[in-house]
Amino acid sequence: MSQPEGSAEGFTAMPFTYRRAREVGMTRAQLHRDHVCLLRGVYVDRRVRVDGYVRARAVLLVAPADAFASHHTAAELWGGVVPHAVRPHVSVPTGRPRSAREDLVVHASSREPVVFRGQRVSTPLDTFLDCARVLDLVDLVVLGDSLVARRRITPERLGQGTQESTGRGSRLARRAAGLVRAGVDSPMETRARMLRVLSGLPELETDLRFHDERGDLVRRLDAGDRATRTAVEYDGRHHVEREDQWEADLGRREDFEDAAWRIVVLVGADIYRTPGRTVERLRRIFAQRGIPLEPPSDEWRRHFPGRG
Repeated sequence: MSQPEGSAEGFTAMPFTYRRAREVGMTRAQLHRDHVCLLRGVYVDRRVRVDGYVRARAVLLVAPADAFASHHTAAELWGGVVPHAVRPHVSVPTGRPRSAREDLVVHASSREPVVFRGQRVSTPLDTFLDCARVLDLVDLVVLGDSLVARRRITPERLGQGTQESTGRGSRLARRAAGLVRAGVDSPMETRARMLRVLSGLPELETDLRFHDERGDLVRRLDAGDRATRTAVEYDGRHHVEREDQWEADLGRREDFEDAAWRIVVLVGADIYRTPGRTVERLRRIFAQRGIPLEPPSDEWRRHFPGRG
């Protein structure tokens, strides 16, 4: 992987074009046996993990010379979470020729790109603003939370930047930015929070942290209300492979229960399959715990179209 580009073995560690493969003497049999096609005429070694960086580098190999990664492709390069895009996205300066490739979406943009990991890309703020034109509210908040988690931008900078923006998607961007929070570990935590917000339930405090007398972090909860000792946690433990981690999570929950906390545990089905039941369940538990409630809202139905 660290070998210089230029040898038949070394340059395949990163995406390369079919023309380059032929220049270094790679046969068609070698190309199709040992590599995967990322775009028409662009390949990478099968052993390479294809992430946002690899995809962006592949795209920029065949995009116009002054193009930069934008929208979904930029979001992935920055480490953000966005829905899968069938075709990668790049932008070129307004008025410049665009590529006619069918496997590439090319936008005209007045944005000023930056260089990140050696690739030309829209800034995290501009990426968020561009994605506001194509994503819905929940997916946009997921993106914002993930960019903040990767320390690409702060909620404050995101809020300021969206307030100054104009044009298509600006209103949605401002609303989404106002809902972005620090300390979110996963997209499912974001979705659980957005289900509460869009149903009129209290958002709760995000990322509750508990420290010992020395100031060391000893426990953490996804979201909760300290006054009533009520919390909501998303449990993705079916993805946890280490038994010791699973046992530690169980012990941590027992500690909270000993301190009279009520922890409401949600799993994927609660968000994707039965969001309506989840809203009813949370409203009932919050009322029992004495959390003040606002009138319910049906906005969640547009974003969480489950069966019940």
